[in-house]
Amino acid sequence: MSPRALKALVPSETSPELIRNFCIIAHIDHGKSTLADRMLQLTGIVNDRQMRAQYLDRMDIERERGITIKSQAVRLPWEFETVTYAMNMIDTPGHVDFTYEVSRSLAACEGAVLLVDAAQGIEAQTLANLYLAMENDMEIIPVLNKIDLPAAQPEKYAEELANLIGGDPADCLRVSGKTGEGVAELLDRIIQKVPAPVGDPDAPARAMIFDSVYDSYRGVVTYIRMIDGRLHPREQIQMMSTKAVHELLEIGVISPEPVISKGLSVGEVGYLITGVKDVRQSKVGDTVTTKLKPAVNALKGYAEPKPMVYSGLYPIDGSDYPNLRDALDKLRLSDASLVYEPETSAALGFGFRCGFLGLLHLEIITERLEREFNLSLIATAPSVVYHVTREDGSAFVVTNPSEFPEGKIREVKEPMVKATILSPKDYVGTIMELCQQKRGVMVDMIYLGEDRVQLRYNLPLAEIVFDFFDQLKSKTQGYGSLDYEDDGFAVGDLVKVDLLLQGEKVDAFSSIVHKDKAYAHGTKIVGKLRELIPRQQFEVPIQAAVGSRIIARESVRAMRKDVLAKCYGGDVSRKRKLLEKQKEGKKRMKMVGRVEVPQDAFIQALSSDEGQKAEKKK
Repeated sequence: MSPRALKALVPSETSPELIRNFCIIAHIDHGKSTLADRMLQLTGIVNDRQMRAQYLDRMDIERERGITIKSQAVRLPWEFETVTYAMNMIDTPGHVDFTYEVSRSLAACEGAVLLVDAAQGIEAQTLANLYLAMENDMEIIPVLNKIDLPAAQPEKYAEELANLIGGDPADCLRVSGKTGEGVAELLDRIIQKVPAPVGDPDAPARAMIFDSVYDSYRGVVTYIRMIDGRLHPREQIQMMSTKAVHELLEIGVISPEPVISKGLSVGEVGYLITGVKDVRQSKVGDTVTTKLKPAVNALKGYAEPKPMVYSGLYPIDGSDYPNLRDALDKLRLSDASLVYEPETSAALGFGFRCGFLGLLHLEIITERLEREFNLSLIATAPSVVYHVTREDGSAFVVTNPSEFPEGKIREVKEPMVKATILSPKDYVGTIMELCQQKRGVMVDMIYLGEDRVQLRYNLPLAEIVFDFFDQLKSKTQGYGSLDYEDDGFAVGDLVKVDLLLQGEKVDAFSSIVHKDKAYAHGTKIVGKLRELIPRQQFEVPIQAAVGSRIIARESVRAMRKDVLAKCYGGDVSRKRKLLEKQKEGKKRMKMVGRVEVPQDAFIQALSSDEGQKAEKKK
């Protein structure tokens, strides 16, 4: 431990001049969590015995996948020119699906460390997070990480980074999160460059809720950033949106475990516990004030996240429905971007229609529900939101293909995204070919350096959410990176493909696809179900239909008893009579028989091919 860290102690109430609030932003896998680990060690709040890799990643799923899902705030003491400062650091996720976590973290800080891998350079999410920081008018500190790698090219990427944010390549700090080289200089730079928080200590208390988690013993734990005034333990606090009043049982800072303090003042980041078990009482973006001297104006809060992908979540055991509802309530507390509402399906029973920011977000939420709340779930095929207008002028918002209106359709609008793809110039041709296959329209192409190119495309969101990213990675040998943002709606030539089992629609298998791909999609789904549905006593036709027109068909052959086994020779009319009798029986059975689709057939048919490949890899 450094001597500077030994002297540095966490004060109870720090004056705003001695506080620095900053976050670390970067593309996925550029070393944010590793750099955060070195900062924890260097400042001395985690000793070598307690230290483990990805210390701030608290969930098993984060550690297994090596990605950050939840932002984590931690208070670090650091001495600079004989003065001890309190530094509040937030380690943020890097994947595009968790951009909402990043935007909330940025709103709680005055500065951002922009981290770039010295072996890979600037990637798509680096640019996206940089623009988010610029919108928040933050002080940006450019840093090149992983300089200890043999493939590192710090001079080349320092120039690229300086051109991007405007400045001198010499100002880009060189650090190694693995070895700790340059981390002390980075902490000094943060104190010098990042402005101190501004607020009125004598005004009525106002604190912004930027995150919260549910603790089964202590109830809701709320993470706040103080803007004005002070909060002290045992005083009455009020949530400005709900007007709910609670007693403040405990207040403190995260360093990196909870440390109880005597209160929080202007600019400090900490947590508070009121003992409330109702998860709806602590809304992210709400303003906390005191009951005795309440603030008049609430803080601006955060923009509501817009779900990009919708999927139905259903419990395999119907009696688990109340447990799933409670689990989603608790999970939404720690993930404000999750949106859900109840829905029913004729095939799957009671469940929830959930909105996610992307496929990884869907995968993570489903896995967390199964692990943390011990639920067994089916997730229906992901779909996006469509705006449908019928010939009579009536408009519908469709989040589930089964909601697609019957009758003549005037137009269907689908969501579009503005995609940014960064790649070495050698792969430009293959990327353009991929985007054209996915109905993309090129916006522009910019060379960022001698060998790196940025392509921007307008693409339908429905084409991106399935396997676009996987195909991009394979076609660019892992060098391509993708970021995308909402770009409104556009009219598309789309149709609804229904699946009929013995002439009855199965709503869980309905999907909305482009007209040119309807036949291929229908053929694929009926072929898949033919393998999965068990044989009955009668023949079962499986059909894919667009409206009243059948576009694909497969049949599950009937199980047939050998009624001729007892016939040893004799007149052929006797054999014919037995076969006719069997045929009549099959016909009657087909009229009254119902096809029961087994649960595992639903699971296998609704899980995408990509998901199944991922399972095999595991």
